[in-house]
Order: sequence, then C-alpha cells, then structure tokens
Amino acid sequence: MNIIARVKEILLTPKPAWAIVETEKTNTATLYTQYIMILAAIQAVAGFIGMSLLGLSAFGVSVRIPLMTGLVQMVLSYGMTLAMVFVVALIADALAPGFGGQKNPINALKLVAYSSTAAMVGGIFALIPALGVLTLLAALYSLYLLYLGVPTLMKVPQEKALTYTVVLAVCAIVVGVIAGAILGAVRGGPSMDIGSATSQLSIETPKGSVNVDAAKLEALSKRMEEAGKKIEQAQQSGDQAAMEQAIKEMASLQGTATPKQ
Repeated sequence: MNIIARVKEILLTPKPAWAIVETEKTNTATLYTQYIMILAAIQAVAGFIGMSLLGLSAFGVSVRIPLMTGLVQMVLSYGMTLAMVFVVALIADALAPGFGGQKNPINALKLVAYSSTAAMVGGIFALIPALGVLTLLAALYSLYLLYLGVPTLMKVPQEKALTYTVVLAVCAIVVGVIAGAILGAVRGGPSMDIGSATSQLSIETPKGSVNVDAAKLEALSKRMEEAGKKIEQAQQSGDQAAMEQAIKEMASLQGTATPKQ
C-alpha cells in the first residue's frame, strides 16, 4: 500500500476512494502495520514535541510538560488510539444491521481507519498547542469522510447513513471518554485486573481504582442504537420536537459512560 497516495485519495477524492477501498482484499494486521500505526504516530509524536519540547506560551509565560512525563503520555496515548480504532470498528460492525446494513468486520475496520485519516493527519497541529482548533476541524472532516463511506462499506441505505453516522460518532465519543479516563488514571504505574465473571475491568492507580463494566457498555450501546432509531423516525415524520428530544436523549447517554473511581 502506498500510504501517501491513499491519504491523498481519502482526503481529496473520498467518494471514488471509498469505492476502491471496498474492493480491496486486506486484513487487520495489514491495515494496522501499513496504515493505522503510521498515521496514529503523528499526533502522539507531535503532541510530545509541542508540549514537552516547544511548550505552550501565553502572556509571557511558557509551560512545558516534563520530558519523561511527556514520553510516557506519548506512548500511552498512541496505544490508546490504536485500541480505540479497533473498538469503534467493532461497534460500527455491530450497529450496521440495525440500520439496514450488513455486518462485515474488515469493512468496518476499513471504514473507521480510513475515515480517521483527516483526524490523524491533523494531529500534526499538536506541534503548536495554540492551533488546537485546526485539530478539531480535521476531526470534523473525518466525520464527513465517515458519512461518505458508510453506504459503500457497510451497505447502509443512503437515507439511513446520516443517522448511522451520528450514532457511531456518539459511540466513538463515549469510547473516547472512557479512554481518556483510563489514560489519565494509569499514568504513574497502574495494575490491571480483569474479572471474567463480572465482565469488569479494574485498574488500580495511585489515585484509586477505575472500573469499566463491559456489560454496562454493551447496554449503553443498545440504548444509543435505540436513540438513533428515534432520530431516524423523527426525520421521516418531520417531527422537529421528537428529533430534538431524541438528540438530547443521545447526548445525555455520554455522561453515563465515564468509568467510576
């Protein structure tokens, strides 16, 4: 895979690029080693350079994260990004049938990996922390790329693609909240304990224990799918009040996803 050519295709000509991606034969290992792992390193390294080497300056005051702390954060955030791509791809695959699409694990991973291109490449702006708004704009463009790729890769009907994209985006935010909480907690030398009987992930940290209930996360995903269907029904009926209520319901679910300490 020519990674530079693929990045250009996805960013500049996304519609024909998705058609090409859909026909490609690949596997998880190839996607990770030849694409995801390379692009995910951009933000991790840029963030380290920006916050630990260059620092953030404002009103004559310069702030830098200690070198060793920055290195630890770089490694942890890089690993968490790789994990998040995989988890969100699993969710994308699970959600597809509920929106008239087809389950296809490798296509789901392609969808998440390639649609994340803009966000991962935009991570270069972390070199200058003050340009964080550009990183946000890159992430928003990734959402647009995701929307364009949904009908082609997950076979979701075009009229349901927007709702599917919204639900998946909210799920990704929830995963990000959980990842951020874990990332913040594990700095400083954690120990982990996974209880298979209770589907519980427990992380012991200097600040206490962080617990992630896998069963609760699965139930939350189902509630999000239900909220997404309500949005779709409101769209079809033209009921603006129902639409606003469904969006509020989905947004409220984000607050229930933070791991407990």
